[in-house]
Amino acid sequence: MWLLAQDTAPDPDALVRLAGALELSPSLVVAAPKLVAWDERDMILSLGVSMNRYGGTVELAAGELDQGQHDGDSDVLGTDVRGVLVRRDAWTSLGGLDPALGGADEGLDLGVRARLAGALVSVVPAARVAVAGDGVAAMARGRRRARRRAFATRTAQLHRRLAYAPALAVPLHWLSFLPLALWRTLLHLVTKMPYRVLPEWGATLLVMARMAAVARARRRIRTVRTVGWSRLAPLRVSRAEMRLRWEGDGADPEAPVRPELRFFTGGGAWTVLGALAVSAALFAPLLAWPVLGGGALVPLRANVAQLWQDAAWGARPLGLDAVGPADPFSALVALIGTLSPGDPSRAFVVLWVLALPLAVLGGWFAATRVTDSALLRITAALAWALAPTFLASLVEGRPAGVLLHLLLPWLFFAASVAHRSWAPAGAASVLLVAVLACAPSLAPAVVVLWSAALVVVALVAGRGVARVVWLLVPSIVVFAPLVWTQVRTGNPWGLLADPGVPYAGAEVSADPLGRALLAAGFPTSDPGGWATLTGGPVWWVGLLVAPLAVLAVLSVLTPRWVAASALVVIAVSGLATAFAAVGIAVSFDHAVPVPLWPGAGLSLAWVGVVGAAVIALDAGIVGRASALRPIGALLVLGTLLVAVAPALTAQIQGAGAGRSVLTNGPVSTLPAFVAAEGRGSTGVGTIVLDPRADGLRVDVVWGGSATLSGQSTVRSTRTTPTAADTELAALAADLVTPSADDVVSRLAARGIGFVLLESAPAGEDDVIRGARLGAATSLDQRDLLDPVGATSRGDLWRVNTALQPRASLDEHQSNLQRLVAAGSIGVIVVALLLAVPTAASRRVARRTPRIVGPTPGGSR
Repeated sequence: MWLLAQDTAPDPDALVRLAGALELSPSLVVAAPKLVAWDERDMILSLGVSMNRYGGTVELAAGELDQGQHDGDSDVLGTDVRGVLVRRDAWTSLGGLDPALGGADEGLDLGVRARLAGALVSVVPAARVAVAGDGVAAMARGRRRARRRAFATRTAQLHRRLAYAPALAVPLHWLSFLPLALWRTLLHLVTKMPYRVLPEWGATLLVMARMAAVARARRRIRTVRTVGWSRLAPLRVSRAEMRLRWEGDGADPEAPVRPELRFFTGGGAWTVLGALAVSAALFAPLLAWPVLGGGALVPLRANVAQLWQDAAWGARPLGLDAVGPADPFSALVALIGTLSPGDPSRAFVVLWVLALPLAVLGGWFAATRVTDSALLRITAALAWALAPTFLASLVEGRPAGVLLHLLLPWLFFAASVAHRSWAPAGAASVLLVAVLACAPSLAPAVVVLWSAALVVVALVAGRGVARVVWLLVPSIVVFAPLVWTQVRTGNPWGLLADPGVPYAGAEVSADPLGRALLAAGFPTSDPGGWATLTGGPVWWVGLLVAPLAVLAVLSVLTPRWVAASALVVIAVSGLATAFAAVGIAVSFDHAVPVPLWPGAGLSLAWVGVVGAAVIALDAGIVGRASALRPIGALLVLGTLLVAVAPALTAQIQGAGAGRSVLTNGPVSTLPAFVAAEGRGSTGVGTIVLDPRADGLRVDVVWGGSATLSGQSTVRSTRTTPTAADTELAALAADLVTPSADDVVSRLAARGIGFVLLESAPAGEDDVIRGARLGAATSLDQRDLLDPVGATSRGDLWRVNTALQPRASLDEHQSNLQRLVAAGSIGVIVVALLLAVPTAASRRVARRTPRIVGPTPGGSR
């Protein structure tokens, strides 16, 4: 029986040589030729097949250049099925090929059964057969059929494992298949082969359900077997041989294309250290503060467990009876707070001190995707740290804005090469989740840029399309609960709201002057802090950004115009986001609308502007005029430094000078008595009353303080009252109305143990003062309220009746909580596994340039 297919082309003497081998030895029942490539006859595709100790198939000579090095080989465990010559009587007694193998390992399985029957299997290197590999016999080649090959190979391997195992071990193997599939899924992700995950599970489930085929295979072996399995051991590939094969595969004979990073020798480390010294001089006094306050900064939870509780779907820590999704920003806050488990709030104090050097570090690494010049990398790093929107976020106490600016350069660093490998694609997908968590208003710009990248990669490098598609998958999964909640409540615009404490600050207005400041990169009405410092006109401050903007525009005229154009598109997308955001309010601080922070869009625009300016200085200056490069870099940095100098030094003057809103604390937004009671649990509630000109403001805080991780955009963006809002309003109205009865018992039934009447704000008029005094009088008259006294936060009363525990989640809500947690954690774990570098991914990275985009002299 000569097994041929339509894609096999035997040499004229192949059959004669195969038949001659069979005639020489009666015990030889299978003779296999040397398989060579159809279009490269000197390339060996297969010359004998064996197994490792786990039953995996090992080709003995595949992919080698045929130089006669294997012409002396003959005795093998199995072969490729194509072109083999089998004795007719042996074919009948062995039962032919096993159809359950699905086209993979058919020759290996036939050889194993022949060996167990006491016969021999041999290769005949002198007999050559060329094969094209179109999938009719064995498995088709090509990346597009990789999933089909992975499915067939894994199906055959698992089927053979059950067929070859001792009878008592078959149930154990069968039970191990699902845990093994899970473990191999993790390995496939770590080794950057996610396309094998679905075939892995498909093959596992198929083999587990096809026990009848396993029984037939075992019966076929039992019928012909005359020798023990130990006779096959010498023909298996040992662990030492496998190790040598892996080391040989890992060798890279080509010299690396990529130059050294030169972070230390190129001045990057010294620049970061210099920024650290400057930051220590400007912000070191903050280290004496236990908690950073002011602006949108509030304390964090007292312990890590409560931080992550705030980040999970469930009962929200603000509001009477709010249950729903947490903002993804809460998880980011919890992650940062976990870095200081003993005192999570201190993590943000340290973050503020390290913000400048961290910005320089991120900017330097992002610049490595644009230039190899050490000078220009330092220029880009300093320009990124001197961004007006970054310093405005530091001065105004905007944690989301600071984190966004620190994350964006790393997202650019990873996403710009995501099409090359799964490692940067996995890292970029996680960074994108963090970026969108800090600034959901960037989502439209991200979708536009992602769509453009998808089209470009599909046209230029189609192999990277799947990696680019993956970039959005973790963000979609993580944000899905929030999107579903906002859309179901009829408030999709609330998805764009800035996370954290709603805070307006000194944002620019939507008039022509405000938009001019946005175009210059300044998100506040006080550009760079010059208006507060001088008290005069500040129109000239925007001109100081002109050198950077001019270089960015001129970059499209350089030989690297393709990369420059992409960066200009990023800049335009960010600027368009800032222009669209200014003056639009989707969240509220009680009844006061809070506009979107335009600085998020400006931070994105700054990525494109700085990158394009660096390209202009790098590729736009010819060798003979290279002296202009440092002059241009110094001009850009000098003008930027002047533009932001007041904001950079604002903390030295302090909040008293009106240049910085950062303050020492508070440790809690509630009185110390309540903070002590609720420190270890969020089960104690405090109703906070605050009479104002626009009405009685009321809120419920669970635990010892309102926290940064406990804020919710679902709550701050609602435009219609919920049933809980209506009930809370009725409770507040009854509390400040002397004639209302039994209201304290209703508080106790809700788990609320304290009532706080906040202190009067500065400049309160007589009408509001009277309302506050009336509320205090009404509360004093309640028999079930014990006055604690005046505190720094206001007047405090304690409920002196038994409190009912806060309502726990019902079964449906608990199931939903677990589902949301499993989905979010699962997709992030997958992305992190993809991001883990491996030896193979590092070899691929070394063979590709660090700079992205076409460059003179070669393609990037």
